[in-house]
Formats: sequence, structure tokens, C-alpha cells
Amino acid sequence: MQTAVQLNNLSCVFGSVRAVDGVSLEIGTGEFFSMLGPSGSGKTTCLRLIGGFEVPTGGYIVLFGQDAAKLPPYARDVNTVFQDYALFPHMNVLDNVAYALMVRGVARSERYRRAGEMLELVKLAGLEKRRPAQLSGGQRQRVALARALINRPKLLLLDEPLGALDLKLREEMQIELKALQRSLGITFVYVTHDQSEALSMSDRVAVFNYGKIEQLDTPKGLYEYPRTEFVARFVGSANVLEGRLISQGVGQFALRPERVRITVGSEPKANHLVGRLLDVHYLGSQTRYEVEVEGARVTALTTSDATALPIGSTVTLSWDAASLRRLEDTTNSPRQKASV
Repeated sequence: MQTAVQLNNLSCVFGSVRAVDGVSLEIGTGEFFSMLGPSGSGKTTCLRLIGGFEVPTGGYIVLFGQDAAKLPPYARDVNTVFQDYALFPHMNVLDNVAYALMVRGVARSERYRRAGEMLELVKLAGLEKRRPAQLSGGQRQRVALARALINRPKLLLLDEPLGALDLKLREEMQIELKALQRSLGITFVYVTHDQSEALSMSDRVAVFNYGKIEQLDTPKGLYEYPRTEFVARFVGSANVLEGRLISQGVGQFALRPERVRITVGSEPKANHLVGRLLDVHYLGSQTRYEVEVEGARVTALTTSDATALPIGSTVTLSWDAASLRRLEDTTNSPRQKASV
């Protein structure tokens, strides 16, 4: 697979803040690649460095084999979709999409033809004469996509483009975005703080924390085999158990809540803990149980009836040994922790 983006020891410092701290990665041509992390983790700065909107302090950027660290944004075969869409409010939809072609001197008939094709691609045919203010959030997002894609860039950068949409529309747009990327074959680099977005759309995901990549893997690899406590807690939710508590030797282990079985009473079992049920949360298709075990809180997520287990009762938590994942020791790391 040809390399679309290569970052080597890339850094960007603002005063005393190392927003990006020695990041190295490669993104393949045609890949849907996501940068995931909390606010301030460095993911957006990394995206802006690729787009040319920030200047690196160190390291280098290669785009499709060309050294791009000193290239201005307009000289890179890259377009960007921002969270606020940045549409021209005084232009209609067709002119917004055709604007980039107008700047390049493309004839009026040709740019409108191509703009019309892009609007059909993003399912907005028939709305050409509307202004942005007359569109829904999802429609404005599609206009921004069409405008970014009309120049047929090799690389599309997306900076939290679904952040302003409600949950249902966001989920629908996730499906449409992935389908669009597959049909066009363009490399997408997507920034988000929403782990469900990253997992559902991406070929690979880089999890950022304090300017560094904590783990780079496939969505399944991140969820099933988290390497650190931060990744285990940030990507989905996880119980992080001390080895002393579960007789698995020194260290920490991640255990996903859906891998935990819960029964009433104290039952002697392999791979088990006995505790007191603190709370029950009915979530529709699932029920979430919070259990206190030796001062720690352990979560179980099941499809059981929420009323089956009374709060305050003694319960046994059990799991298959293969469900435990040993985590790397990061006790001396200054990296932040994410809550479950």
C-alpha cells in the first residue's frame, strides 16, 4: 500500500506546551484513519500540521512522497472540512460548492456541472438555490463535504465534522461518510473525541494523550487489546483491576464490563470477586451494575432484567480468564487518565 502521509518525530510547541510531542506514523493511500483523544491531547494540532495551518517545531511531514513541512496549505493536495463548516452565508449551495473551481478559473458551465455532480453524490440534488441558513445541520455538513471534494484532493482532513449534530443524525452521517470514502477511494484523516465514531468508521485509529500516540491499532485491536490504562478506559469502558485483587500477579489488568457475569450471593468460582451491589442502571437492551469490591468499583454490563438483583445484596462477579488484558506499567508517566 502506497503511503499517503508520513510523520517522523513530528513536534509542535506553543510556549511551554508540547501540543504534539514526537509523533511518528504512516497513513496508507485510501485509508480511513482517525485521530482520537480528549481535548488538549494533540490530535487537532497534528491535523493542522498535516494541512499546513501550523508550522512544526521539529520533525518532518511527507505527503505522497513529497516533503511538505514548509509547503503552504494551498500548495498541498489536501482539503479540510471543519466543525463549523465555514460556508459562505451570502452564496447559495451551488455557488458554495463551485467556489474553489471559480478561484481556479474553471469556466462557469464546467464548474456548475461538476458542482451538480458533487451535490448528487452527497444527496443534495434539488437544493442548489438554497442558502446555508435554510439548511439543516446535516445538509450544511454535506455541502461542506461537497465543496472540499470538488477539487478531487488526494487527502481529506476532517476536524470533528459531526460534532454539532444530534446523536441520531451523527450516527446516520457516520454511515454515509464511510460509504462516501469507500466509493471515492480518497484518504480520509478524521479527528474526533468520540470513540464510537472512531471505532465505527476507521480502518485504523491513533489514540492521542498529552501530545503522544498512546496506541495505534485497528478498532478491534484497540478495544480487545488495550495496552495502557488510558486506552482501556477511553476506548469504551473498562474495569482496571489490580493483580493483587484477582490473584493474577503484580500489575494492572483490563476487563470489559460486558465480559463480567453477575449472580446473587457468594459463590466459590474461578476468576471471581464477591462484593456489594451499589447501583443498577437500566439502559434498554442492557443493564449496568455497579459493585463495590474491597473499596473499588467494578462494573458489569448484561442483558439481564434490571429488577432481578436488589441493590445492597451480595453478588459474585466472574469472567473467563481469557477476557483479562494485562496493561503496560505507566506509573511514571505524566499522561492523563480518562474516566470510565
